[in-house]
Amino acid sequence: MTSPDTLVLRVAGRPVARYAVRPELPARLSPRPHLHPVTTLAGTAVTELSPADHAHHLGVGVAVPDVEGHNFWGGRTFVRGRGPTELDNHGTQRHTAFPLRDSDGFVEELRWIAAGTELLRERRTVAATELTDRAWALDFTFSLTNVTRDVLSIGSPATNGRPGAAYGGFFWRARKEDRAPDVFTAESEGEAKVHGVCADWLALAGWGSPRSSGAESGGGWTLVFAGATEETRRDPWFVRAAEYPGVGSSLAHTERPAVAPGGTVVRRIVTVVADGRLDRDEAAALARKAVTR
Repeated sequence: MTSPDTLVLRVAGRPVARYAVRPELPARLSPRPHLHPVTTLAGTAVTELSPADHAHHLGVGVAVPDVEGHNFWGGRTFVRGRGPTELDNHGTQRHTAFPLRDSDGFVEELRWIAAGTELLRERRTVAATELTDRAWALDFTFSLTNVTRDVLSIGSPATNGRPGAAYGGFFWRARKEDRAPDVFTAESEGEAKVHGVCADWLALAGWGSPRSSGAESGGGWTLVFAGATEETRRDPWFVRAAEYPGVGSSLAHTERPAVAPGGTVVRRIVTVVADGRLDRDEAAALARKAVTR
């Protein structure tokens, strides 16, 4: 831990992630608490913050492009019939309290506010755990509760008319390297085949090029994302590899889920952060260990 506005997560005494609690960011980026940098145990960075290709990508966190028309993702809003459009509709996630805060995790309470109104209240639980001497797990749970008197619908560019763009929910922006990462599940490989599918786990394997900090690992890095509940596993994966490396869940894939007043949406994703490029069997074994430990 470092300050009221930043905390550091540690695994086996090693710092592996920094959490920005109250980031000072332009409204257009939909300011929100986030993890960056996140590193392997050997020190290789596996996140990116406000990269040139997408300034609103903020490491690891929760981002939703459409909550009843309000943008909690950042950047432009996809408008049916108009395409990506600059709108003054950005929301902010505001930290309110840490009911629990320790060196290996925390519980946080947040308010999602747009146009001066609180729409959602979030309870976020994050924990870092050692799996092996070369891998650790980031356990990330978020619950979003509608605190308004009206039904709130959650959307994505896909539900607003842009095919293949059902992002929104948990999102991890990985480090861009000179070569696109490999992406695979237990059944398929390649961005075209795994994007938009439901799978118990999905792996992103990078190369550890000179653009990544930390030369100790040498053999690259692997992130293995696993849905830790039945509801989470029903969300299709949003995947990008060629354009930029990023993986997230899809709360609104083909339809806009409605959250009744007082209703809550809960998701839990556990991510294995490993040194080296794992094969399919290694990724599956670590995913199982991370979810069931």
